[in-house]
Amino acid sequence: MIKHIDISGIGYELEEDIKRYARRKIGRLDRFVPRKARPSLRAEVRLRQTNESHGNKYECEVVFHVPDDQLTAHDSTMNMFAAIDIVEEKMKNTLRRYKEKHSAVGKGNGLFRRLRRERRTTIEPILDEI
Repeated sequence: MIKHIDISGIGYELEEDIKRYARRKIGRLDRFVPRKARPSLRAEVRLRQTNESHGNKYECEVVFHVPDDQLTAHDSTMNMFAAIDIVEEKMKNTLRRYKEKHSAVGKGNGLFRRLRRERRTTIEPILDEI
């Protein structure tokens, strides 16, 4: 779980169930961050309500502060819980790209990936003979 999550409501009174939901959903995203970046990881969740002529609209923005970078995801829907879910999915994809870029495992030069490649090349000729 991410230890530093700041949840703020802009023009919107935050209820405890929404805070708990956002903390649970966004807090689980630490597994998509490289291990060396986890201790300094900090997240900001901004929840906003905008009144439009055809109804209320809820916006959710999540900003992750990682070493040497700042990752952002934003979405707006007619339901605050749905906005949090959509932003969680967007942030997962963003964090996967960040992890691939900044970790040795994501770059394809890790020890286990090399062993798997070697294993495939040695087993495939044997399987072809059978």
